[in-house]
Parts: sequence; structure tokens; C-alpha cells
Amino acid sequence: MKQITSILFLTLLAGNLIAQRTVDALTLSGRFGLPASYENTYNEKATENGAYLGVTYGKVIANKTMAVLSLNHFYFNVQGDPSIPANTANPIILNGTILRVGIYRKFNNGHAFQLLAAPRFMSDYNNPDKNSLQMGALAMYEKDFREDLLMGFGAMFNKELFGLYVVPIVNLEWKLNSRWSIAGMLPIYAKVNYHASDKLTVGFSHFGLVTSYYLGDEDYAGDYMERQSIDLSLFARQRLFWNVFIEGRAGRSFGRNYKQFAGDQTIDFGIPLVYFGDNRTMKNVTFGDGMLFDVRLVLNMTKTAF
Repeated sequence: MKQITSILFLTLLAGNLIAQRTVDALTLSGRFGLPASYENTYNEKATENGAYLGVTYGKVIANKTMAVLSLNHFYFNVQGDPSIPANTANPIILNGTILRVGIYRKFNNGHAFQLLAAPRFMSDYNNPDKNSLQMGALAMYEKDFREDLLMGFGAMFNKELFGLYVVPIVNLEWKLNSRWSIAGMLPIYAKVNYHASDKLTVGFSHFGLVTSYYLGDEDYAGDYMERQSIDLSLFARQRLFWNVFIEGRAGRSFGRNYKQFAGDQTIDFGIPLVYFGDNRTMKNVTFGDGMLFDVRLVLNMTKTAF
């Protein structure tokens, strides 16, 4: 069994989600936040911590066609004011598993197309059921405009617990020169990189993703939690050995919210920053933005490594 597990693990590490020229094939991270005050009502502060696991994999299944897989797990833990009533989540403990699986097809002249199914399991892990399952998809067209610039255009669709949510996306891999590069899938994440040496990269990181989680605790069963945050950070990534890196981030969250709603309260349609038909009533009191710190261990691979 140990040998089989090792083979599977190494297979995952050898994969690549080829929508990018390089990819973090395996990421383990811990997130640490400083206490932040509530908007009103409570005197004590809330503290957000969390963790992240990410794996990507790719395998050629036909000429110019690759099967791709990305598995991401998010964990958030918010310790709040002890006087928060029992019908409101406290502490807030959320787990989200997002799977993206599908095909990547290359064409002539640097063109490519990617189509992925993207189911999610989003829950507080108290009596999880079918309500924790969300269905989604991602479609993207890509083009190599030149050797140092790849761009993709598409959209991500997800049936959140609050309603249909659509995110137009732009995938970007741009090497400005030997030192500077920009990579990301906007508006979800992006990094501006300064390659100080072969072993050290520093720069600026952006991450923003709206997610919703089914709450199964008997005190508020049927409710859901909507989490929003835009995290802006400075980072430094140091190569330890081979393609293994340690990365530290320090920054601040903006627009951070944990909002609890009754399960039957939804919107008509949503895109980033704009919700249509939103007449929901929030059950809890949110807390403010704050400083955040992230430490991660990363295995980074390139296409030429496979």
C-alpha cells in the first residue's frame, strides 16, 4: 500500500495544468490573520486563520489533447466574540473542495481551448449533505501572441448557494524581460514577479474569490455562509532545492466579509462586484479587514520538465 501511495503521489507531482507555462503542481500553505474589530454590537475581536492544499495534474490522451485536473482545498477558521448568539455560526469553520477536470486542446498557430467541469463541495462539515455540492464549469480560449506572451479569455460559472455567479476571466502569462513577469487568472489571482536570482523571486500577489458554504449545525441548519475577500500581499519565494520553494506573504485583506443568510434567500444573478436582485437579510455581524500572513511550501514545474 505504501508503494502504491508513493507512485500516485509522484504521478501527481509530474503533472501540469498546461493552461500555464509554469504551474505550482503542489502547494501546502498556512494562513494567519491579526485580530479585527466587528462593525458593531460586539466588543471582542475576530481572528481568521486557515490552510490551503492545491494539486494539479495533466496527461496527454491524444494528439494535441491533454486531460487536466486541478484539486484545491480551502480551510477557514474564525474565532469570534464569545457573546455571539447560538443561532449564528461561532466559531466559523468552513471547508471548501474545488475540483476542475476536463480537456485542453491545442490547435495550429498557437491557439488552444480549455473546457473544464468544476464541481465544489462547500460545507462546515456538520451533517453535510447534497446541499453542500455545487456545480460549475470553466471555458477558455487561449492564444500565444508571441513567445513571451500568452493570453486566454473565458468565463467561470458556478451555482453558488446564493444563486448563479459568473466570473469573466483573463489568463495571462507575460515575460516582460529577464527579470520581470506577470502571471495569473484575473480577476481571481495574479502575481507580479521580480526574479532577483535563480533562487529568489519577490513581488506582489493578488487573490480574490467569492465562495459560499452550507451550514449543517442544528442551531442554524439550512443557512449558508458567503465569504468574500480580496487579499493583496508582498511575497518572497526562495528555492530550497530542485523545484521546491518556500514562500512567505505579508499583506492585508480588503472587503473581507463572512455573511450568514437563510437558505431560501438568494439573488437573481451575480458577477464580480455586482449582484442583481439582492434583497437578502444578513443574520450576523461582520468584522473588518486586517493584516494577513501566509507561509507556503511549493513544488513548481514547467512544461519543459515533462
